Amino acid sequence: KEGQLVGLNVTVPYKQKVIPYLHTLSETAESIGAVNTISFLRTDDGLKLKGDNTDVSGFRRSLEEHLKNQHTSALVLGTGGSSRAVCFVLEQLGIEYTVVSRSAAEGRISYGDLDKERVAGTFLIINTTPLGMHPQIDTFPEIPYGQLTSHHLLFDLVYNPGLTRFLAMGEEKGAEIVNGYDMLVYQAEASWKIWNT
Repeated sequence: KEGQLVGLNVTVPYKQKVIPYLHTLSETAESIGAVNTISFLRTDDGLKLKGDNTDVSGFRRSLEEHLKNQHTSALVLGTGGSSRAVCFVLEQLGIEYTVVSRSAAEGRISYGDLDKERVAGTFLIINTTPLGMHPQIDTFPEIPYGQLTSHHLLFDLVYNPGLTRFLAMGEEKGAEIVNGYDMLVYQAEASWKIWNT
């Protein structure tokens, strides 16, 4: 209300929960159903809060640096707000995907349904869950890591620690690994641009 703040970022687990408190959403945030960037808009009617999603541009920019011809389909681990942004980007890029969750539901399979053949034939695997994030560094998604090869790209949205168990087990099998640090930086740059234009 004092006019010194122009916005803030929202993180796990509030990217969907914050939406009812906002006055408006950007097209992207509305399409995804998740917000990670809030702008404080000062209007004649008072302070208005606008939600946006810069995870989209951050993830896309980071992912595109690593995509290869074999990355035509993906496994998306998790169903939260970050997962929604990831799926949005995959749709933009024309990459087919399967969402994997603790329990199966419409549009997603469970970890128990994730068979070796699917992992062996899907060369892009993205962890959008907080599994492996500090301080729970010994946790990881339960997938058949034995099926990973040098053709696989494992992308973990977690950036602390930089090498999660998920990534380490992929690296042991020769997979290319990427943590979420660049995505964090790129989404922050996009947020900064929103707040300063």
